[in-house]
Amino acid sequence: FSVTDDLREPIDELTRLKDMEAKTREIIQKYQAAMREMEVRFEILDQDLNLKKHRNPIHHVESRIKKPASIFEKLGRYGKQPTLENMERYIMDIAGVRVICSYIHDVYNLLELLRKQDDLTIVTVKDYIANPKPNGYRSLHVIVRIPVYFLDKKELIPVEIQLRTVAMDFWATLEHGIRYKASEEVPDSIVHELRECADVITDTDYRVQRIFKALQM
Repeated sequence: FSVTDDLREPIDELTRLKDMEAKTREIIQKYQAAMREMEVRFEILDQDLNLKKHRNPIHHVESRIKKPASIFEKLGRYGKQPTLENMERYIMDIAGVRVICSYIHDVYNLLELLRKQDDLTIVTVKDYIANPKPNGYRSLHVIVRIPVYFLDKKELIPVEIQLRTVAMDFWATLEHGIRYKASEEVPDSIVHELRECADVITDTDYRVQRIFKALQM
């Protein structure tokens, strides 16, 4: 090899990395657009329900975009190569919207309203309210594909939607904080106690919902 070849190698690698970074930004921008579209849809639904039913089922909405490092780590867990193509093919929760509702029936009502939007494609529904995770986690997870219009094309971009009540969100936030701050694996006794707390919170959720319905009669 010549000296020129030796110098070209790091330059070519730098060019490749810059190109990959630019393509990653372009892909993430698509998911950000899809996330914003989904947020607006929920805002419109909430406003329309307020106008026609005189109540706002949505307490608040949160959103997030997964960081590239987290995306590639998830690909590794799936046994897939960390490429941009695999990122779009296999990771359905790059864009996430969390909708916090007042009552459990609001969660399911919003799912039915999403089903009625004929330009949305419902990919999967995982009902962790009816079938909680072993640790007590409850939420309704929905993957949708939402149309996003760009200068020269339309794409159906996946967005993960988590629908849960204020009480479910309260428990999930605290449970995540406990696990994140724990210096080692959480003991089984604590896991059991957290699960019991989740059951108590769920019972309260249903009781408050019954009270609300009784007052509407």
